[in-house]
Amino acid sequence: MLEDKVALVVGGGQTPGETIGNGRATAIQFAREGARVAVADVDQDSARETVDMITGEGMTAEAYYLDVRQENSIRETTAAVLQRWQKIDVLHNNVGVSIAGGDAAVEDIAAATYDRLVEINQRGMVLTCKHVLPCMRAAGSGVILNVSSLAAWKPYPLVGYKTTKAAVIALTEQLAALNARYGIRANAILPGLMNTPMAIESRITAETSRAQVVAQRDRQVPLGGRMGTAWDVAHAAAFLASERAGYITGVALAVDGGLSVS
Repeated sequence: MLEDKVALVVGGGQTPGETIGNGRATAIQFAREGARVAVADVDQDSARETVDMITGEGMTAEAYYLDVRQENSIRETTAAVLQRWQKIDVLHNNVGVSIAGGDAAVEDIAAATYDRLVEINQRGMVLTCKHVLPCMRAAGSGVILNVSSLAAWKPYPLVGYKTTKAAVIALTEQLAALNARYGIRANAILPGLMNTPMAIESRITAETSRAQVVAQRDRQVPLGGRMGTAWDVAHAAAFLASERAGYITGVALAVDGGLSVS
C-alpha cells in the first residue's frame, strides 16, 4: 500500500482510444492504494482527465504539464511537485512511442526519426531521474519505475523502439546499483502484448480492423489466449512501488502472459 506517498507519474495521460492506457491506469491504482499522485503529461488535457477520474473517486491528484524532450520542463515540473508536496517518493516513467513516432526497420529508419525516439523513450527517462534523484537521496528512500517493453527481449521489427527500450533496462540496472546505498530502489516493467490505445490504435488500417488487430495479438499470448490490459501493468507497478517489494531492486519484470518464455 502507498499511504502517505507522493507519486509522480510521467506520461499519466494517454493517447485516445477505446481502452485505458498504462500510465492512466497506474496513476489511478497508485491513488487507490493511498498515494497523492502528480499526473504529468505533454497533453495536459489528458492529464486532467486522469486527475478527474482520481478525484471523482475521492482521492488526491493534480495535473502537470511535462514534455520529456525539454529538460527545463522536467526541472520546472519536478520543482512544482516538490513545492506542492515537499517530496517525491515514487517516480514512474511511462512515456514511450514507436509506430506513431515513425519507427521503422533499421534499413529504413530516418536519422531524425531515430533521434526523436531516443529523445522521448530513453533520454527523457535519464533526465527525469536526474531531477528527482536529489530529493530521494536527501530523504534516504525512494522508488523509480521505468516502463520498458518485452520488445527489448523478443524479436521486434522496428529498430527505434527495440533499442531504446533495451536501453531503459540498462538505465534501470545502473540506477539500482548506484542508488541502493541511498535507500532507493529502481525496477523496470516490461509489458508484453497489451490492449492499450498506444498498442492498438496505431495498428488499425483501412485493411485491418480493430477486431482483427486484437484477435491476431490475442492468439500469440500463451496465458489465456488474450492480451493483458493496462491494469495488469498498474498492479505490477503498485506492488513494486510499495514496501511489499522492499527487497527488490534492479529487476526487469515481464508482464506478458508468458510470452517471454514461449
